[in-house]
Amino acid sequence: MESQNLADFPRPVHHRIPNFKGASRAAEHFPRLPPFRTARTIKVNPDAPQKSIRFLVLHSGKTLLVPTPRLRTGLFNKITPPPGATTAVLRKCATSQGVRDFSVPIGLDSSVRVDLLVVGSVAVSEKGWRIGKGEGYADLEYAMMVSMGAVCEDTPVVTVVHDCQVTDIPESLLEDHDLSVDYILTPTRVIATGCVRPKPVGITWSKITSEMLGKIPVLRSLRDQERRAGKEVSIQAEAQPLPGPCSKHPAPRSSAGRPHDVPQPGTGALGAACGPPQEEDSPPAATVCVGNLPPGARVRDLKQALRELQAAPQRLVWQGEQRRALLQYRHAAAAQRAAAALQGLRLGSGALTVSPASPHRPTGPGGQPGS
Repeated sequence: MESQNLADFPRPVHHRIPNFKGASRAAEHFPRLPPFRTARTIKVNPDAPQKSIRFLVLHSGKTLLVPTPRLRTGLFNKITPPPGATTAVLRKCATSQGVRDFSVPIGLDSSVRVDLLVVGSVAVSEKGWRIGKGEGYADLEYAMMVSMGAVCEDTPVVTVVHDCQVTDIPESLLEDHDLSVDYILTPTRVIATGCVRPKPVGITWSKITSEMLGKIPVLRSLRDQERRAGKEVSIQAEAQPLPGPCSKHPAPRSSAGRPHDVPQPGTGALGAACGPPQEEDSPPAATVCVGNLPPGARVRDLKQALRELQAAPQRLVWQGEQRRALLQYRHAAAAQRAAAALQGLRLGSGALTVSPASPHRPTGPGGQPGS
């Protein structure tokens, strides 16, 4: 795709779902699929080549669900356009920025039923066998939806790709947790795969590592639910080493690609700048208290977890002697999202407590503001 210039921004296409040229033409087939006509709730992946698919779902008045990035803050976001949204506004809602601005999280306790799924692919065969980026998120999303009762074996799965991405895939590459597809849409074709390979029947806990549990709060919640139901939920005994470039199914990885311990100007023992630079005269609107920090916990460990969960605050006030930290956010909504993302987080052996705190600025020794 690179050599033939078959992709649009972002480039290069390596390590991503390719944003292929002709994606909007491929999407034109979608409303004509029989499952689309009867579906009320449709889950679509958040990648760029599926932007037109997301727009068509919204434009048809159907409910659009989009997975949260890397499953860090939950499983789904429901896209909620403003009342009376014009076509232009719906197109904005279908973009990655619109997904962030016009969405509300859907919890595990919601009785959501997904009627149709759209997933991205790097390659797919006419038999319906699919290969993604190699991080396993689409397969895990589906398995989690099975576990929460949102989908079943008969729920159709669609992928949208360039014609060149339709290729033979050896069956030897497939495993039980790999998701197959029922329809393939390209700019020139609609392929009904007639795939008879069984779809995943739930989460394969033996494939889950403690690292994955630490990064995906909703996975921890599902594990607790299945444990209470008497199911076997044993995970891999030890954390696996980070996969190399030759790994077939690498575990989900952190997107935090920057050093975690770079000293910040003006940080001291009590306060640590954790988020992007902010104006000093802009007070926080909400504060989240993280308690039950284990003895010997380090501020950098908490900062790393916050970055990986995309919950970095405007300011972090470390109160090690009280075994807690105060996370100050510029906006109340950001504090609420952070509190939800941090539920079940562990540093060491014990789970941390997460609760709202007073928004006033904490003071340091002698009643002076922490710095």
